Amino acid sequence: MSKVKTNELANVADTESVPIGDVINGSARAWVNFDGTGTVAIRDSYNVSSITDNGTGNYIVNFDTPMPDANYAVSASGDFTGVTATVGNSKTTSEVNIRYYTSNGSATDSPQMSAAIHGN
Repeated sequence: MSKVKTNELANVADTESVPIGDVINGSARAWVNFDGTGTVAIRDSYNVSSITDNGTGNYIVNFDTPMPDANYAVSASGDFTGVTATVGNSKTTSEVNIRYYTSNGSATDSPQMSAAIHGN
């Protein structure tokens, strides 16, 4: 495999550029948009191989390529107002647990779930 080493990326016209560190550290290492109701189905994703449905409002996001370590950040959201998506107790290099709750603490499924994973 060949490598290209540079400090900055620029567009063809050289009117816009970005430091390479922003590209490497600012891009999501994985993301997914999926239907969390009924039979869970991925709509679109990057570096996500599958979603495991662990019951109402409880999903495992499985990565195609493992993360370098488990110190990554996860942002998750769903479709309903007043509902919270949280990262559960399972966060490894190969998967992350996402849970979705109503404002009173009851687990609930969402027809529109998404998660983004950032880290080195």
